[in-house]
Amino acid sequence: MKSSLRLKITSLLTFLIVVTIFLTWFINGTFLDDYYLYSKMKTLNEVYVKVRDIYEKSDNLVALSEEEILQIDRLASVNNVSIYVNVWFGDGLVMSYPSHQTVGNRELSKNKSILFEYQFGVSRKEILQDTDDYGIYRLYDSNDEVNYIDLFGSIGKDKIIIARSNFDDIQESVMIANKFLAYIGSIAVVLGIIMMLLISKRFTKPILDLAGIAKRMSELDFDVKYQVKSKDEIGVLGNSINTLSERLQNTILELKQANNELLTDIQQKSEIDEMRKEFLSNVTHELKTPLALIQGYAEGLKENINEDEESRNFYCDVIIDEADKMNQMVKKLLSLNELEFGKNIVSFERFDIVALIHSVIGASEILLKQKDIRLYFDASEPVYVWSDEYLVEQVVSNYISNAINHVKGSNIIEIKLIQREDVVRVAVYNTGDNIPEEELDKLWIKFYKVDKARTREYGGSGIGLSIVKAIMNSLNRDCGVINRPQGVEFWFEVDTKI
Repeated sequence: MKSSLRLKITSLLTFLIVVTIFLTWFINGTFLDDYYLYSKMKTLNEVYVKVRDIYEKSDNLVALSEEEILQIDRLASVNNVSIYVNVWFGDGLVMSYPSHQTVGNRELSKNKSILFEYQFGVSRKEILQDTDDYGIYRLYDSNDEVNYIDLFGSIGKDKIIIARSNFDDIQESVMIANKFLAYIGSIAVVLGIIMMLLISKRFTKPILDLAGIAKRMSELDFDVKYQVKSKDEIGVLGNSINTLSERLQNTILELKQANNELLTDIQQKSEIDEMRKEFLSNVTHELKTPLALIQGYAEGLKENINEDEESRNFYCDVIIDEADKMNQMVKKLLSLNELEFGKNIVSFERFDIVALIHSVIGASEILLKQKDIRLYFDASEPVYVWSDEYLVEQVVSNYISNAINHVKGSNIIEIKLIQREDVVRVAVYNTGDNIPEEELDKLWIKFYKVDKARTREYGGSGIGLSIVKAIMNSLNRDCGVINRPQGVEFWFEVDTKI
């Protein structure tokens, strides 16, 4: 990707390496000759001063001692300079250093040639430095076809000093150095690019991780957190992203809860009057039968219609049973009333719905065994949802209780979790009779019963599914029922994302 920060860093550093190598090569080729010349002139000046000091301290005007010769030998070797000292003795010049005893004809010839050159000026000379005692020259020796830098001058009145250094060596060294620099530079650029790609990855990977986290946050997924491993700027940014994620999550939860309450209030205000009327009508209708039974059996006991103990106990059991049913119905009606009139506060939180379903199944274990019902629920991995855990538990309990009361045939109940885009559907299926299609929408109405005789048989009041519907309305989520082959499936949905 052209806009990649990693590519930009690598390109910039590669450019800097190339420019640095090019500048080094350019400076080396342009200025190294001049620097070498300056360095050689400085060396020749130092050589002159040291040779002069040796001769001024010498006791012999012509021949030097072994120690003095050794000093000049070392000076010539260390500075890579050829040194010749000639002394006026009698009518001519005599070579003082190197001494006649230690040099051959070639060295004597070289000494004479240089003296001749400076006396008669045959070769081209360029003066570089001129003092009272000596001059420093650059010249081309046509015999040797070599460029030299020479110091030619006098020590006192009776000695002539010549110090010669080869100047062609530096030019060849510059060429070799530039070639070597070109090879090394090419290798350095390639290795530099590889190293920079590897190193830049260490810097760009956490940035890409943070970008991924920010993208998931934009999709309202706040589960992921950046693992802070350093205290540098990236670490500070990671901590800030984590803090932002937590604050956004809490803020959105508060907004969702407020929005949910607002939607519930708006919906309920338009239904309150109708619900009051319907509630009073249904309660009156449902309480007639148990009240009539209680009244009838109570009057029978009072009038002592049956005198035997067994009959009286039967009358009492009927009265207790009907009173208990009325008590349960009143509790459910109060719970339903709270939900429908918005008195129940919905509290959103994140919880594992798989664990919740297993908990409800465990509470129903005795009934399942008594009725020889096989219940299947295979989910074991956690599935986290956002909702009111207490209300969702009531929905699951009602669905499982309803399935237990209506299961027939194979006596199988199956619970499934169906993952969708932003929700998970919880489906509770039981084998048994299908519900007439025209009756499906009426199941959620308070006190509605498809099979009144069977409902009465297990003590149903027709309020359980109304409570489910009221809960799902308060959560602003859907629920429903579907006829399946050989059974019925009830379902509801909860959010998996905020």
